[in-house]
Amino acid sequence: MNSIAIIAASGIGKRMQLKDGQSKQLLEIGGLPVIHHTLKAFETATSITAIYIATKQENIATLNEMAATSGFSKLKAVIEGGKERQDSVNNCIKMIEQEIRISGTLPDTILVHDGARPFIRPEEIDEISLLSLQYGACVPANRPKDTIKYIGENSEFFGETLERSRLLQVQTPQGFQSKLLIQAHEQAELEGWYATDDAALVERFFPENPIKIFETGYHNIKITTPEDIPVAEAIYHQLAARA
Repeated sequence: MNSIAIIAASGIGKRMQLKDGQSKQLLEIGGLPVIHHTLKAFETATSITAIYIATKQENIATLNEMAATSGFSKLKAVIEGGKERQDSVNNCIKMIEQEIRISGTLPDTILVHDGARPFIRPEEIDEISLLSLQYGACVPANRPKDTIKYIGENSEFFGETLERSRLLQVQTPQGFQSKLLIQAHEQAELEGWYATDDAALVERFFPENPIKIFETGYHNIKITTPEDIPVAEAIYHQLAARA
């Protein structure tokens, strides 16, 4: 397969309570930056042929140096992200489109991943790539452990209780046939419409294309708050012991 990975790593990490200028993707787990673990998984995945990263301007040189030192040969470019996550992904898509025009080759699929999810496994990446090609779109998710409720019209009280058996917590990498994702981002930019993830763009602009579910375990966490760091360390050592 010929799959391209976009890694969104521009987040400022407000909920991590970091000092100005710090990036949660550069926090260490197991002695290595979060983004290192993320990159290693995509470097190892056999379906991935190229990786693009969108990050803060001040982190570009650091990530390029880290990739070179670690021998991550699939990294194609590290570019500056945009104001919102969607803008960052779109910046990478535009660069990928330039490469398509030069090479004349359209990748089978494009996968979009959060840089702060360091524990995605290479075999999961390959399976998502395959399912994305087969179904047009594929998103990993797992089942919530807690009961989920709507907030009522009066925000101080609960409203309806949702049926937990029909709910999933969405993760990344989210995979799409290349044309589908490119066109969804183009249309969203034209309309000035923003969503919280790429799957929502495809749902809006290509409702006739259902998104395949790839159910995963609970290891693929996103580093979001300070409490996630010790949890991530535990997952890291657990996965290392199995390797």
